[in-house]
Amino acid sequence: MRELPSKESALFKQILKYYEFKQYKKGLKATEQILKKYPEHGETLAMKGLFLNHMDKKDDAREFVRKGLKSDLKSHICWHVYGLLHRSDKNYGEALKCYTQALKIDKDNMQILQDYSLLQIQMRNYEAFNESRHHLLQLRPNNQRYWIGLAISYHLLGNYETAEKVLKTYEDTLKPGQPNYEHSEMLLYHNLIIDESGNTEAALEHLDSIKSNVCDRRIWKEKRAQFLLKLHRLQDAEAAYEELINDNPDCYSYYEGLQIAKGINTNDLTPECEEKIIALYKDLAQKYPKSNAIKLFPLLYTTGDNFKMFADEYIQAALRKGVPSLFVNLKKLYNDPQKEAIIEQLVEGYLECLKNNGTFTQSKSDDDVKEPPTAYLWTLYLLSQHYDNKRDTTKALKLIDEAIEHTPTLVELYMTKGRILKHGGNHNEATKVMNEARELDLQDRFINSKCSKYMLRNDQIEEAEQKIGLFTRGDAPDPLTDLADMQCMWFVLEEGESYIRQKKWSKALKRFHQIEKHFADITDDQFDFHTYCLRKVTLRAYLSMLRLEDQLRSHPYYFRAAQSAIKIYIELYDNPNTGTISEESEDYANMTEGEKKKLKNKAKKAALKKQKEDEERKEKAKEDVKRKVDKPQDDDPDGEKLLKTEDPLGEAFKFLLPLQELSPKRIETHLLGFEIYLRKKKFLLALKALLRAYSIDKENATLHNDIIRFHLAVSDNKEINPTINQVIASEKVTLIPENMSLVEFNDRFLERNKSISHLLVGAETLYAIDPERKQEAENLLLMVDSEKYASTRTLENCIKVYETLKSAFNSSKAEEFRVKCKEWFPMSTYFCDDPE
Repeated sequence: MRELPSKESALFKQILKYYEFKQYKKGLKATEQILKKYPEHGETLAMKGLFLNHMDKKDDAREFVRKGLKSDLKSHICWHVYGLLHRSDKNYGEALKCYTQALKIDKDNMQILQDYSLLQIQMRNYEAFNESRHHLLQLRPNNQRYWIGLAISYHLLGNYETAEKVLKTYEDTLKPGQPNYEHSEMLLYHNLIIDESGNTEAALEHLDSIKSNVCDRRIWKEKRAQFLLKLHRLQDAEAAYEELINDNPDCYSYYEGLQIAKGINTNDLTPECEEKIIALYKDLAQKYPKSNAIKLFPLLYTTGDNFKMFADEYIQAALRKGVPSLFVNLKKLYNDPQKEAIIEQLVEGYLECLKNNGTFTQSKSDDDVKEPPTAYLWTLYLLSQHYDNKRDTTKALKLIDEAIEHTPTLVELYMTKGRILKHGGNHNEATKVMNEARELDLQDRFINSKCSKYMLRNDQIEEAEQKIGLFTRGDAPDPLTDLADMQCMWFVLEEGESYIRQKKWSKALKRFHQIEKHFADITDDQFDFHTYCLRKVTLRAYLSMLRLEDQLRSHPYYFRAAQSAIKIYIELYDNPNTGTISEESEDYANMTEGEKKKLKNKAKKAALKKQKEDEERKEKAKEDVKRKVDKPQDDDPDGEKLLKTEDPLGEAFKFLLPLQELSPKRIETHLLGFEIYLRKKKFLLALKALLRAYSIDKENATLHNDIIRFHLAVSDNKEINPTINQVIASEKVTLIPENMSLVEFNDRFLERNKSISHLLVGAETLYAIDPERKQEAENLLLMVDSEKYASTRTLENCIKVYETLKSAFNSSKAEEFRVKCKEWFPMSTYFCDDPE
C-alpha cells in the first residue's frame, strides 16, 4: 500500500522531522510502530533503513531501503533515501541516478533538488549544477542562497558576465543598512568575478563603490593596490602600498608591490636600479626600524660591497639578539655563490674577533662595547649550518661540538648536530643525537616528531612509533590509529619509505594506500562545505577550496606516495616472488655460505618477532574487548592482500592517473608512465610519455636510459603492427637522430653532460648496448675521481656508483672505489669496513 491512514500518516510526518533533527533512535522507534501494522509500506521501510544507516548498521540499512524501494517504485521518498544511502557510501554516481529517478516522480521537490545540486558540484558537473540552481531559484526567488548559488554556477562555467548580472540583480533588491560580514563577503565575491573576467578598470570602479560596505578593510586595500598596479597607475599604487606597509611593515608582498610601483625592475638589476633599492630601504628603515622585512629585502637585490654592508648590519643584529632562524632567512641568498662567499667571510671574521676581543670588529679600543657571551654561541651555530650546507661536514661538526661545549642545554644545537651527521651519512649517530635533543625538552612536540622522523630514516620503526605515540591521544586504541585519524601523512609516508629500504613490500604498500585514502577523505570532506559556505556567505574561501580540491593530488606527499607505490607494483610485475627468497630460488643458490647463514638467522628472528607481535595483538584485542574500545577493524593490517594483487600494473596505473592529470610538468610522471606502458607493450603510449618527458628536460639522465631501452624494445619487434611501427619510426627521430648508432648517441650525451648522475647512466647504458665494452663502462664510472666531477660528487651519487660497480658490473675495482669514498665521506657508515 502507498497511502497510510491519518494517524500513521501524521506519525510518518513526525518521522521525517526526527530525521531532520537527527533524532535517529526516536525515528527508528516510530518506523517500527507503523511497520507493525503495515509491514510492506515502502516509504517507512526506506526511512527505517536510513535511520539504521546513521546508527552504523550498514547491512541492515541496505536491506530495508532496497525492500522499501521494491515495495514502492513510484515513491520519490524511496528513491531519495536510496540516493542518500549511496551518498553516505561515497558512491556518488549511483546516488545521482537515484536522485534523477526521484525528480522524474516529483520534479519540484526542493530537498531532492538541493541534494542533487550538491552531488553535481561535488562531481564538478558544472552544466547540470547550473540547471539545478536555475530550477531552485525559480521555485524560491526570495531565497538569498539560491541567487548566490546560481551566480557561483555561472562563475564556475566561466560565464562571468551572467554571474555578475545575477549578483547585481539580487543586490538591487536589498535594502540599504548597516554593513555586515555576510553582505561584505558577497560584495567582495562580486568584485572577484569582475576581476577574473579581465576587466580591471571595472573591478577598481566597483571596489571603490563598495568601500563603505566592506568589513575586511585589509583585503579592500590590498585589492585596490593590486588593481592600480595592473592599470599602471603607478603613483596611486605607490601611495596604496605605502599605506599597507604602514599597517603591516612585515608583509613581503607589500614591498614587492611598492618596488614595481616605483619602477624598480628586480629582474634586471642594473647599478642604477640597485641604488634606487638602497635609497628606498634606507628611507623605510628610518620609518619602521623594527621591521625584519626591511632589513632582509636589500640583501636579495644588492651585490658586492653594497650587499656586504647590508649583510654585515643584518647578521650582526641577529647574532647579538640570538635568532635561531637566522640561517633559514639567509639560505635563499646561497643561490648566488658570491653572496655565499661574502657571508662566510663575514661570519668567520665575527668568530675570530669574538674569540679575541669579544666584539664583532677587529678594533681593540677600550671604548668598544663588548657583545653578549651568547653572540659567540650563535656565531658558532650559524657557521656550522653554513658549512653543513656546503657539505663540509667535518668542519661543521667541529663548530657545532664547540657550541655544545659552550652551552650544553640548548636544544637547537643538538638538532643541528643530528642534521650534520645525517648529511655526513651517519644515520645511527644522527638518530642518537636527535634523541638527546628530545630528552632535553620532553614537552616539545616538534623535537619529538623530528626525532621520530630520524628514527624512521634509520629504519628504527618500532622506536619511532613508540616516540610519536607520546603525543597521541591517551584514549586511542594505539598510536598508529590516532595518527591515521589525524591524517598525519608525513609519518605514514616516512614509514612506508623505510619499509621499502627494508624490502618489506606489503607493509610499504599498506602505508602508501593509507596516504591515498587520506586524500580521498579530504576530497569527500568538502561535501559539507557546499551547503555551509552558501549559508555563511564565505564565497571567496569556498571558491579557493574548490580550486584547491581540484589540484589536491598534486601535493608533494601524494606524489611521493604514488611514485613509491608505482615502483613497488612494477617490481611485483617484474618479479612476482618479490619479498620471498626461498631455499629453492635462484637468488638463494647464488649466495655465499655466509650470506645464506645470515639470511636464515634473519628469517628466524623475523618469525620469532612475528610470533611475538601476533601474541601481543591477541592480548591487545582481549584488553580492547574488556575496555570496549571501538577500534575500526582492518582485515589486511600488513598489506598482504595488496601484495598478492593479480594485476600490479593496473594498480600502478590507478596511482599514475592523478599524476598525469595534475603533475604533467614533472618529468617523473612521464618516466613512471613509460615504465608501465613499456611493460604493457603499449608502445605508442610509451613513446608519447618519452616525448613529453623530453619536452621538459631532454638531458635528464633517466630519460636517456629510457630512450635507449625503448629503441631496443621496438627495433626488429615483429609483434608490433606495421602501421604503429611507421608512427614510431617517424616520431622517434625527435629522441634519437636517424642513422645514429646507440653508442654514438650515448657518447654525445656524455660529452654534453658532466655530472656524476649522467656519467652513471652513460656507463650503464654502454654496458647494456654492448656487454663486451664492460671495461670501458667501468673506466667511465671510475672517472668520478676526476676533479671535473667534484661539484656533483655527493654521498648519494657515490653510493649509486659503488653499488653499480659492485653488483651490476661485479667489478674488481669496487673495493678500491669504496676506500676512496671513505676518504671523501669520513662520517658515512655506508663505506665503513664493517657497516654492521
